Formats: sequence, structure tokens, C-alpha cells
Amino acid sequence: MKNEKQSNQVESKSPVQLPVTQINGKSYYVDSRLKQYRNVENPHDFIDFDDELPVIFSYTRAQAIEDGQLADISELAKEAGFKFPVAITCGVYALLNDTEQPGQSFEGRAWDVLMVLHFEIRRAKDTDTVYFSPFFNTKDCAEPKPHKLWAKIGPGDDGEPVITIMLIDED
Repeated sequence: MKNEKQSNQVESKSPVQLPVTQINGKSYYVDSRLKQYRNVENPHDFIDFDDELPVIFSYTRAQAIEDGQLADISELAKEAGFKFPVAITCGVYALLNDTEQPGQSFEGRAWDVLMVLHFEIRRAKDTDTVYFSPFFNTKDCAEPKPHKLWAKIGPGDDGEPVITIMLIDED
């Protein structure tokens, strides 16, 4: 009886769907054991991880800042105790610039975001991503409400650690 239950459990598991990526118009899955991309249609067609793939397009953090897609707030972040460069997306910039309510300023809101982020980073352990929700009043709402943000630390243009703060629906 016990063996029947065990065999039923094995049969009820569904297969794992591997992530597929397109390379040169062909579909490949990652075989991490062999350190290869393997063609979905023909597993004998593979690309070793060591082989260089052509760079189709690159967009650096410096270009994103120059284009206005990111705003560098590193100087204020240093004052707030951050050791790494910090940038915000244009969506977060717009939120921080919504200062029509009395007593609001971009710098004050940015400081609030940095303080809440600093607290959440200290609370979170062993992660490169932090979710947090500072409270702000906006032009359409006089009462403060939470705004969902997230921050990620990752490599900058030269591999150095950098922090990017985004709206919850941005990446």
C-alpha cells in the first residue's frame, strides 16, 4: 500500500518548465549543469557559457542619467549615510517633485525616501532588493498615503555597487 502511494505521488508531479531565451532567432534553454545554452529543437546545438554572444545593444547607467531616465541623488544619499551611488527613476522623480502641498520640497521628500530605505536595508538581511512605502501627500490627496517603491543594489557601469530606487511597477 505504501509503495502505491509513493508511485502516485511521483506520477502527480508536473514537469518543470525551463526558461527559454532567443539567441540568433533560435530558442535555447539553460543547462546550468553543463554550463551551456541548449537548442530546444535540437539539444546537440549548444552554446557554451564561455562562448561570447554578440552584444546587440547596451545602455549604461551614465547614459540613463544623461537621458533623464534616472536622476542621480548620490550627494544627498551620502549625507543620509549611504556609501554607494543612488539614483531614482523618472517616475520616482515625478513623485518627489509633486510638491504643491504646503511644506513640501523635492529635497525633503528625497530625504524621507532615503531614510525609510536606509531603515529597510538595515532590517533586511542578505538581499539585493528592498521594498518600502514612504508616506506623501500629493496634489490630488491632502492626506499622506503610502507610495510603494523598491530599491535594488547591483553593478554599475564599471561593476561597482550602485542603488536604484524605483516605483513598484518599474524595473
